[in-house]
Amino acid sequence: MKQLTFLGCFLTFFVIGICQAQQIAVLKYGGGGDWYSNPTALPNLIAFCNNTIGTKITEKPETVEVGSVSIFQYPYLHMTGHGNVYFSDEEAENLRTYLLSGGFLHIDDNYGMEPYLTRELEKVFPEKQLEELGADHPIFSQRFSFPEGLPKIHEHDGERPQALGIFDNGRLLLLFTFESDLGDGWEAPSVHNDPEEVRLKALRMGANILEYAFKS
Repeated sequence: MKQLTFLGCFLTFFVIGICQAQQIAVLKYGGGGDWYSNPTALPNLIAFCNNTIGTKITEKPETVEVGSVSIFQYPYLHMTGHGNVYFSDEEAENLRTYLLSGGFLHIDDNYGMEPYLTRELEKVFPEKQLEELGADHPIFSQRFSFPEGLPKIHEHDGERPQALGIFDNGRLLLLFTFESDLGDGWEAPSVHNDPEEVRLKALRMGANILEYAFKS
C-alpha cells in the first residue's frame, strides 16, 4: 500500500505539477503556531520575482495542509511562524514523500519556531540531519550574488544568520533559514519599516531560493 501511495503521489507531482510549474503555496501545519504570519510576504516576493527574474508565478499563493495530497501540485512550499509545530505520523510521511519526489520546502523562522521544527523534522527524516550550507552553495549565486551567504534581515537574538538544509543524493530538498527572517523583509514596507536596502536584500535572496527550487 505504501508503494502505491508513493507512486500515486509521484505521478500527481509530475503530471499536475508540470501544468502548474510556477505556482507556490503556504504550508499550513498543526500545533498552534501561526503558520499564517507575514501575510504580505509571499505576494510581494512573487511580484518581485515576476518583475526581475522572469517567473510567471500566480500572484496569490495557495494554502495547503501538510497531510494533503494537494502539496504535490506545487514545486515550492513555504513555511513560517513563531511558535509550536506539530506533524502527525501521516503528515510527516506525506511531506517526506513530497520532498523525495522532487518537491522543495523553504522554512523561514519568523522567530521562535526552531526548537519545535527540529523536533518534528526528525519524524520526516529520522535518518537525516540539518546541515549548514556554505557560502559557496549555488543558492547564493543564482540571479543575485550573496558571497557571504544568507543575509541578516532582523536582529532577533543577535546571532549570525544560518541557512540549514536537508539533502538527498546531493539535492537540497529542504531549506531552513534561521536568525535571518527573510519573510519580514518581504513584507510591505509599512509593516516593519525596514530600510529599502534591507528589503531589497531579503527579496533578492528570496528570488534566489525560488529560482533554485524551480531548477532543482
